[in-house]
Amino acid sequence: MDDQAIWDTLTKHLRTIYERDPEGYRQSVTEDLVIYEWYVTPHRQDGLGSHLFFISETNMFPPGAKYHFELLEPKLQRYGDTAIVCYTLLLATSVQGERKVSTVNETRVLVNVGGQWKVAHVHKSPTSATA
Repeated sequence: MDDQAIWDTLTKHLRTIYERDPEGYRQSVTEDLVIYEWYVTPHRQDGLGSHLFFISETNMFPPGAKYHFELLEPKLQRYGDTAIVCYTLLLATSVQGERKVSTVNETRVLVNVGGQWKVAHVHKSPTSATA
């Protein structure tokens, strides 16, 4: 399998979050997803429950908001059916012309399940701009 499929899966996965697509998100992750998000809780979050709630019920971006993200310094490590990607996520939003830019360091572990890459583990840490 080619590495581009991993990057394409990751990009599609991130879009499901920012476009509030809970069904797309569910399809892009494993059922036993594990997430560490320092800004949500200092504890590990297991499973899909809280993330599906955040995506479908919270207003990450108000109506009419625009977003753009880039993966800065992306790195991919492959070990058979496991891929580890790390990068600094730069997220820019615009709401009624007001711009906000944030960054966070992310590592996501993807596994190949039945020929499809899925996110199984996420770990986020602050950058100096967010700490």
